[in-house]
Amino acid sequence: MFLRRRWELLAMALWGLLWGAPLWARHAETGFLNRTAIVDGVTYKYQVFVPSNWSKKTKWPIILFLHGYGEEGEDGLLQTQVGLAAAIRSHVDRFPFVVVMPQCRKEDWWTNAPMEAQALKALDQTMQEFKGDPQRVYLTGLSMGGYGTWALGSQYSGKFAALVPVCGGIRLPPGHDIVNAHDTDTSADPYTAVAQKIGKTPVWVFHGGADPVVPVTESRQMVEALKKSDGNVRYTEYPGVEHNSWEKAYDQADLFTWLMAQKLGQAK
Repeated sequence: MFLRRRWELLAMALWGLLWGAPLWARHAETGFLNRTAIVDGVTYKYQVFVPSNWSKKTKWPIILFLHGYGEEGEDGLLQTQVGLAAAIRSHVDRFPFVVVMPQCRKEDWWTNAPMEAQALKALDQTMQEFKGDPQRVYLTGLSMGGYGTWALGSQYSGKFAALVPVCGGIRLPPGHDIVNAHDTDTSADPYTAVAQKIGKTPVWVFHGGADPVVPVTESRQMVEALKKSDGNVRYTEYPGVEHNSWEKAYDQADLFTWLMAQKLGQAK
C-alpha cells in the first residue's frame, strides 16, 4: 500500500512538471504546419515549414514565399505543391529557415491590398510564434509571386534582407486575361522607379530564356535598371527553359547559402 502511494505521488509530480512547463518545451511542432491569419474579419489559411532542429533558444531566418497564379485558392495547401515547398521536400538539409507560405484567393493578385495584408500578417505571426530574426527576413516568389516579390520588396525596402524574384516582372504581358491583376508600377519608367525603391537590398533574379508566359525581358530590364541605380543584383537566366524556371532556381544549393549570408544593416 505504501509503495503504491509513492508511485501515485511520483506520477502526479511528473504530470505537474509536464503540464506546468511552457507549450514549446512540451511539444515543439516541426515540418509543414497549418496556420490561419484573420484580416478585417476574413480568415486566411497558410502553411509554415519549421526545421526539425528548431529551438526557441535562438533567432531563426525567415523566408516569405509567394506562389504563382495556378496555386490560388482557399485550401491553404495548394501553394505547397509547386516551387519552394517542393524544393524543401527534395533537399530539406538546405533549409535552416522557417518558411511562410500564404495563399492568394482566386481571381486576385498579390499586390491587391487584402492579399498583401494577409501575407504580411502571416509573416508577422510566424515571426512571433517561431522566434524569427528581424535582421534575416527574405522574400521570394514565382510567376505571380515574382511580381509580388518586386512589388512588396520595393514597397517595404527596409523589411527584407534579400529578394529572389523568379520569372516575375513589373509590367503584365500584353493581352493577358488575368482577373484583377495590375502592373507593379504605372509610371513612365516603372523599372527605374522600382529599382530606386529597392535601393541596396540584395536581389538575385531568375528567369527562363524561353519563357512564353512572362517575357524574359521583364527580368532583363529590371536587372539593368538595378545596375544603373547602383543596386546589389545577381541574375541567372536559363537558356531554353520555359516558364517553370523555379524548378532550377530553387534547386540551386548556392541560392540558400547566399540568402543566409544576407542581413539587414550589413555593409554592401
